[in-house]
Amino acid sequence: LQRMLSIAVEVDRSPTCSSRRIADEIFPFILNIPLRSQRETLLNTMESQLLRCRLLELLFQHSCDVPSTSSMSLEKILYFLSHCSVQLHFEDETATWQRWDEMLQYLSLLLMSYQTFPLTEHLWSSLSDRMDLMVQKAKPRLQESDNITNLDIQLKMEDFISRMQEVLGQPFPPQIQEKLSLLQ
Repeated sequence: LQRMLSIAVEVDRSPTCSSRRIADEIFPFILNIPLRSQRETLLNTMESQLLRCRLLELLFQHSCDVPSTSSMSLEKILYFLSHCSVQLHFEDETATWQRWDEMLQYLSLLLMSYQTFPLTEHLWSSLSDRMDLMVQKAKPRLQESDNITNLDIQLKMEDFISRMQEVLGQPFPPQIQEKLSLLQ
């Protein structure tokens, strides 16, 4: 399945458009996956980083009271950090800290998917254009909204941590501490 999805993203002239179409079709099914382990397996084994990025973007858009209309960027990831909530109640008996833990896991995965491949391997370009860009050793174009400062990150993380403290209290479980460090 993962290989077929990866090929389906690449067959179109615009991988960005095909990943959006495929993600829009798959997303309702992800919302109906009952176990966290199953959702994580699906997302972690996804061969297409572009498709994974789009699915995670949809997941966070779904969990925001006011969805962002901007295109995927580092700035948008910071927006998700500030505005997403733990509304995704997949398992009724899941502890609140475990839902925050899952959200932190997905934020880290989104950041890695976005930074690792679309920014470094020209995934926004078609396959034929990508080959030419790689031969030319051209650096991928950054979007204007990818220019964020350390201060932006620090302020958003402090805000996020204070929101978590209101809900979870102190000290955080070790899994949360580890994921916060990784995300920062």
